[in-house]
Amino acid sequence: MCFGPKYNGKYLRTLLRDQLGELTIKETLTNVVIPAFDIKRLQPVIFTTKDGKEKANKNARLSDICISTSAAPTFLPAHHFKTENEKGLVTEYDLIDGGIAANNPTLIAISRITSGILAGDTEYYRSEPIDGRELLVLSLGTGIAKKANKYSAAKATQWGLLDWVFHNGNTPLIDAYSDASSDMVDIHISTLFQSIHAKDNYLRIQDDTLSGDASSLDIATQKNMQTLVEIAKNRLKASMSRVNLETGEFVEVNGEGTNEDALVRFAEQLSLERNIRYRKSFGIE
Repeated sequence: MCFGPKYNGKYLRTLLRDQLGELTIKETLTNVVIPAFDIKRLQPVIFTTKDGKEKANKNARLSDICISTSAAPTFLPAHHFKTENEKGLVTEYDLIDGGIAANNPTLIAISRITSGILAGDTEYYRSEPIDGRELLVLSLGTGIAKKANKYSAAKATQWGLLDWVFHNGNTPLIDAYSDASSDMVDIHISTLFQSIHAKDNYLRIQDDTLSGDASSLDIATQKNMQTLVEIAKNRLKASMSRVNLETGEFVEVNGEGTNEDALVRFAEQLSLERNIRYRKSFGIE
């Protein structure tokens, strides 16, 4: 059975509000960064735990933020809500999926860290400019159908406006914009880390071989969910890969083990860094 955006949106709103209640973003257990896009002002809106603590107008309910950042055009409806600061000033938001602006939010996360350092945020325990080689970035993709070859120039030349929006059950225009946005971030960050001789500090795990139901955004059957779980498990056991800056495809890296091995190495490095920061916070060298 298939339901339209209005029905799905209503169900999602009810579910999220039941689960999250009146919790706001400043109450998250860890620092989060969640992008959305304001279609009224035509600009990205970034919600963060830090901003929520410092600015009442950015301390939105988590349910409103989650509904907004998942409101993919043609799949779920846009979401409108308001916040109010301590002086009674109301801020209105007209939001859709954050993927419109940041389908791969890795760059936003890095930007938030660097801006925090520039602002003198004591959380980062720094007194000098950041060295990019000190950053550890783990980026987890949700899978794409890059190798499905669903479209071609020969076919696209025959399309009209509606075909670009919806064609044979696919959404060519949305696919093109979202995949391009995601890939450009991956290419940019890969290039950055390679240029400072710290390529091992950036780990991107993505499956670009999805096809059929597994590549659809609106098939949430139990069978398809289990298929996606199996795809994720297999990706962990697959050899570690890095994006080829020329072709945009992921290429296996010899001698680096599996993605699971890489994750274990990352966890060890993060644990070590956490201990170092903990010691520094108490003046222990």
